[in-house]
Amino acid sequence: MSTPKKQPPSSLQFLPNMIFASRWLQLPLYLGLIVAQGVYVFNFLKELLHLVEAAFGNQAALQSLIGSIGYKSDITVASLNETVIMLVVLGLIDVVMISNLLIMVIVGGYETFVSRMNLDEHPDQPEWLSHVNASVLKVKLATAIIGISSIHLLKTFINAANYSEQMLMWQTLIHITFLLSAVAIAFTDKLMSHSAPAKH
Repeated sequence: MSTPKKQPPSSLQFLPNMIFASRWLQLPLYLGLIVAQGVYVFNFLKELLHLVEAAFGNQAALQSLIGSIGYKSDITVASLNETVIMLVVLGLIDVVMISNLLIMVIVGGYETFVSRMNLDEHPDQPEWLSHVNASVLKVKLATAIIGISSIHLLKTFINAANYSEQMLMWQTLIHITFLLSAVAIAFTDKLMSHSAPAKH
């Protein structure tokens, strides 16, 4: 029969309780990320509207798109072409992937570091949330960052004529660094998960 744990005096218990309650200071940070998510949604809808307007021949919308994607050409672009459409769509995908990253940080971070959400019975609960912890969240974030970096690199290669060789090289090296970092994080996590049961 196990003996009950001895409770510390109430005067000493106040400090641990206060330290533990300080986790709620992170709440404004997650609320701020929700606001940032709203900004991304607004930007996505604005770019999508410009794309639709440009498809119907609106020159102002077309020039706005060309300026936002940084596309340059020796020939004046009078209508949407395949390259511009591809760059705009990749930009929209980029916004979606960053938005997914924000959701992972907001939901996973709140669940891990602030308070339980009690979504076990919710039909829309993300599958990964049931086993999320700091380590799993770290690997998922690294994977999401690689995806975002891949989209940026693809956009750069499509629009390569407007970038110097040095810029192309640095973007490629940065992407490879992200990739190697994610592999190292996943490998370290695997080692730690295997070594943890061995201690018991």
